[in-house]
Amino acid sequence: MDPLTGAVSVPIYQSSTFAFKSAKQGAAIFAGEEEGYFYTRLGNPTQAALEREMAFLEGGEAALCFASGMGAISGVILALCRSGDNLVSSDTVYGGTHNLYKETLPMWNIQTREVNATDLTKVESAIDEKTRLLFIETPANPTLSIIDISGCAEICKKHNIPLVIDNTFATPYLQRPIEMGANIIIHSATKYIGGHGDTIAGLVVGKKDFVDNLRAKILRDLGAVISPLNAWLLLRGLKTLPVRMDRHCANAFEVAKFLAFHPKINWVKYPGLSTHPQYQLASRQMKKFGGMITFEVKGGRPAGEKLMNSVGLITLAVSLGDCDSLIEHPASMTHSTYNAQELEEVGISEGLIRLSVGLEDPSDITTDLKLALKKI
Repeated sequence: MDPLTGAVSVPIYQSSTFAFKSAKQGAAIFAGEEEGYFYTRLGNPTQAALEREMAFLEGGEAALCFASGMGAISGVILALCRSGDNLVSSDTVYGGTHNLYKETLPMWNIQTREVNATDLTKVESAIDEKTRLLFIETPANPTLSIIDISGCAEICKKHNIPLVIDNTFATPYLQRPIEMGANIIIHSATKYIGGHGDTIAGLVVGKKDFVDNLRAKILRDLGAVISPLNAWLLLRGLKTLPVRMDRHCANAFEVAKFLAFHPKINWVKYPGLSTHPQYQLASRQMKKFGGMITFEVKGGRPAGEKLMNSVGLITLAVSLGDCDSLIEHPASMTHSTYNAQELEEVGISEGLIRLSVGLEDPSDITTDLKLALKKI
């Protein structure tokens, strides 16, 4: 409900600026002595409604919207690091995040140390007196590796640095990192939070002091601001998040089982299968196992491309968390920012296929895959 008007559905406050009752009030709001809206780059009632919802869902004190997931990730890192600092990160992350590490942060003399974060000894060994944060994705994109959040939190507490979790694949419905000791949560809200493939956005959840500083400096100066319309679309998406995630998880489990027993598939990785190397860990720190699957077709990349070109119901497209099932080839698409050696080191093979399982009837999805596999 909108606290300003009582509207059951929060309105879209499509305004760039807000009027003051007096010059004195305007000065007081700018000085931080009085609460109020004055310019949408620094706050808007529709954005604020979304921020309240996300802070509540993640169990954090406050939240901040960004124009994209990369805006959120970049903003958090730039808020925590200065020239000469470093961050430690899990080595399997979204390709855009990896490119930020490799190409952009070095321009500010910020170093990234990417490690296999499933091995906590490697995580701790990479931290030194110049490390300002530990950043991990779990489940990881696209390998679906699971990282021990509580274990990482203990290491961060020991070294007095924040643990930053990209919770995009799990959402707060399936995984609550703050309860396991994480300090800052990031989402590409484009994905499951929105859920309909019609918006681009990012979100950060954390302590109020950190979020206030992020808004007053990074968001103010770099300007990666979400529009009121996109904030409203995410509010709409949140209303159905539990229902959608339950269906994504149930569908993905059925599709994963189908692929695991198909003779033309080399391997399948899904956290909900007992064959997943971190199945026990995933069972402890996730409510359910998500809607993402990775697998490899026998015959490698040529066979995988044949499969992707042959599906009908499933859409060949990047992104994920949509109502529709989406399939893509990470090595040449979402993770093409990794070079050949990096791809090999993190386990992204040329034949790896990523499938975002949608909300369709699971038998329709498996039938589509079955027919496409027959053409290989």
